[in-house]
Amino acid sequence: MVWTTIDDKDEDVNIPGRCVPGQQLEAVMANTMLDHLCLLNISSRAPVERLSGIICVIGAASREPEVLEKMIEMGMNIACLNFSHGSQQYHAEVLENIKTATANYNKKIRMKCPLGIALITKGPEIRTGFPIGGRLEFNLDEGDTVQLTSDVEYIIKADDPNIVHVNYDNLHNILQVGNQVYIDNKRIFLECTSIEGLIITCRVMRGGYLRTRKRVHLPGIQVDLPALSDKDRADLRFAIEHDVDMIFASYVRSADAVKEIRDTLGPDGSNILIISQIENQQGLDNVDDIIKASDGIIVSRGDLGNEMDQEEVFLAQKSIIAKCNKVGKPVICTTQMLESMVKHPRPTRAERCDVANAVLDGADGIMLNHETAIGDYPVKSIRDAARICKQAEAAVWQRQLVIDITDEVRIAKIIIPPIIAVHAVATAAVRISLQLLASAIVVVTASVKSAQLLTKYRPKCPVIAVTRNAQKARQAHLYRGILPLQYKVERATEWVKDLNLRVYYGINFGRKKGFIRPGDPVVVMTGSKQKSGFADKMKILYVTKHISHGTECIC
Repeated sequence: MVWTTIDDKDEDVNIPGRCVPGQQLEAVMANTMLDHLCLLNISSRAPVERLSGIICVIGAASREPEVLEKMIEMGMNIACLNFSHGSQQYHAEVLENIKTATANYNKKIRMKCPLGIALITKGPEIRTGFPIGGRLEFNLDEGDTVQLTSDVEYIIKADDPNIVHVNYDNLHNILQVGNQVYIDNKRIFLECTSIEGLIITCRVMRGGYLRTRKRVHLPGIQVDLPALSDKDRADLRFAIEHDVDMIFASYVRSADAVKEIRDTLGPDGSNILIISQIENQQGLDNVDDIIKASDGIIVSRGDLGNEMDQEEVFLAQKSIIAKCNKVGKPVICTTQMLESMVKHPRPTRAERCDVANAVLDGADGIMLNHETAIGDYPVKSIRDAARICKQAEAAVWQRQLVIDITDEVRIAKIIIPPIIAVHAVATAAVRISLQLLASAIVVVTASVKSAQLLTKYRPKCPVIAVTRNAQKARQAHLYRGILPLQYKVERATEWVKDLNLRVYYGINFGRKKGFIRPGDPVVVMTGSKQKSGFADKMKILYVTKHISHGTECIC
C-alpha cells in the first residue's frame, strides 16, 4: 500500500490532528483535577466519532426492520432481546429482523460493520402471583394488613382476598419479624409482623395498587434462589442455536452463578460472552469475584435502588465502574438513562447530565431499556444519547487516566499472555496517539484482544479493529473506543500485502465516517507474526489525499 503525494496547496493536508480541534484539549492535559475542571470549555467542539457503546433493548416500538436500520444508522451498537417477555418464536422473528436491518445498512455504506446481539435472561426473581377472587389488582392503604404466602393452594381456593401468592418457596424461612418487603419498585412497602407456617402477615407502610406479576425485593436478606431456571436453560440453548454473541445474565449473586451459566452453555457456547448484571445486595457484596468470573458487568441501577437507599446508588455505580476499569473489563450503565423519552421527544437536563456522568465515571457503554423497547422515540433517544456521549468523552481527564491505569498495571505486574511486548506496544500507541492528536489507532487483529487491551488505557481517538472473525467483531462493541470491522476479502497470497490491505480498509472506513482526513496522523498496530497474540509492531502514518493499493509494507 502506498500513500501517494498530493498537491501542497490542498488545505486538508499537513495539519496533524486537523479533525480534532477543540475537544477540551487544554483540559485533557491539565496537571491537576482542579485545573482540569477549570479548563473545561463549553465552546469546545465535540469529537466527530463517538467512543462509548449504545446498547438497546428491542421491543414492540423497535422490532421492525425499517426502524432497526434507522437505529443502527443513529448509533446502536448492540441489540438486546429481553427474554423476560415474549416467546422464543417471537424473539427468533425479531432476530431475523435485526439481521435484515444490519445487512441493509452495510449494503448502503458498502462496508461490513457488525452489530452485536445480546440475550437478557429472565434470571432468578421473586414476583407476586394472582390475588384471590380473580382480581388483577386491588388497593392497599397505609396501615392495612396483607398476608403473603408461597403456598400454591392459596392461588385457587383461599377465601381471604388479602392473601397474595409469592413465587418463592422459602419465603417463610428467610423472613423475620421486622423485615421489610418492597413490591413493584418500592411503590408498595410492607413490614413483616408475624409468621405462622407458610402465612406471612405484613403491615402496609406505604400503600398503592397491588398488581399481578410485580417484582418483590427483600432488602438486606440473603436469598437462596437458583442461578438458572428451566426457562433460562432453554433460553441459553436458543442463544447457542441462533449465534447470539453475549448473555446479559440477570440477578447474578455470586461467581458460582456465572460458572453455572458457562457450564450450561458448554463447548457449543464457549465463545459466547457472559455479562453479569449487578442488581441486588448479594451481587454487590460479591462484586469482586463476579467481575473476575465474568466477561463484563452491567450496573443495573433500578433494581439496586430497590435493595439499598436510593441516594447510595451513585456510590455503587462509581465503585463498580472503577473496579472494571482497573482490570480492563467492559462495564455498562443502565436504567432510566433517558427515561422521559419514552413519551417525550427530548430528554430532561438531569438525564443528559446523568448519561454524561456515566461516561465520565468510565462506563464503556450505556444501555437504553424502555426508551427503545416501548418508547415513542427509539431513534431519537439513540441520537441524543450519542450526542451526549461525545461531549462527555471529550471532557475525560485523559492525561491522568493514562497515568493511573499504566501505574496500576505496573504495580500489579499484570502480564497479558503470551508476551509482554503487546502490553508495551499498546501503552506506547495510546500515549503517542494522545501526543500527536491522532485521528485513529488502526489494529489488524485476529482475536480482537490487542484492540481490547488498547481500550484499557482509554485512548482519546477511536480504535479501528479490523478482523476476519465475525463474532469477535460483534463482541468488540462492548469496549469503549473500539470500532470493529469484519474484513471478508479473500486473503492475499503474500501475508504482508494482506496486512497492508486490511490497514487500508480500516483507514478508508475512518475517511468515509469523516473522522480521518488528509493530513491526519494515524497510529497502526499490527503483528510481527501471522498468528494471534503477536500485535507487537507500531507505526505512525500521515494520511494523504489519495490512497492506492500496492505491496509496499507500511507496518
